[in-house]
Amino acid sequence: MVGNKAKLFVFSGPSGSGKTTIVRDILKQYTEFLFSVSATTRKRRNVEKDGVDYFFISEEDFRKKIDDGEFVEWEKFYDYYYGTLKKIVDDNISKGLITVFEVDVKGAISIKKVYPFATLIFIAPPSIEELKERLIKRNTESDEDFKKRIERAEMELGFKDQFDYVVNNINLDQAKKVAREIIEKEINKEDK
Repeated sequence: MVGNKAKLFVFSGPSGSGKTTIVRDILKQYTEFLFSVSATTRKRRNVEKDGVDYFFISEEDFRKKIDDGEFVEWEKFYDYYYGTLKKIVDDNISKGLITVFEVDVKGAISIKKVYPFATLIFIAPPSIEELKERLIKRNTESDEDFKKRIERAEMELGFKDQFDYVVNNINLDQAKKVAREIIEKEINKEDK
C-alpha cells in the first residue's frame, strides 16, 4: 500500500472550510501516516498535550528558533506564533515516512519551496457566504475575531491556484472521498 518513499501532504484552507475534519479522516484511514505537530507560543488548553497537539514554547524560544532557521514555515496569528520545525520534517523524510500537515496557506507554500515534492491540498468552502454561516454556527469567535477570520479567508482564497489540488467542500462526505482519492493517487504515483 505505502511505499518506502517519504511523502508530505499539506492541507490548507480558510477557518471553517472543513480542513481539520478532512485531515482527521485521512489520519484515521491511514494509521501509518504521521501528523506534523506545530510549535506555538499560545498557552496550552486543559485538553491539549504538549508534543501531541502542539509543542508549547515561550515566545523567546520561538524567536530564537526563527533566528536560528529552525522552522520550515512560521506565522504570527492573533498575537501568537505558530510554526513547523524543520528537524522533525527532515527526520520523517529520512525514515521514509508519510507526513500530513495542516497549516495556513503561506506556510503551505513555504513547505513546497523547501520540499518541492510536497503535495499541497487546498480545502475550499462553497462560497464566502457559506463560510460565514459555518463560522456563525460554530459560535467560537467574538465579533472582532469573526471579522478577522472572514478577511483572512478572503486573502487565503487568493492563494488556492498555487496548490496542487483544490477540494471544494460542498458536501463533507464527498470532500473526504476526494481527499482520499488524491492521497491514493499520490501514493501510487511512480517517480518520473
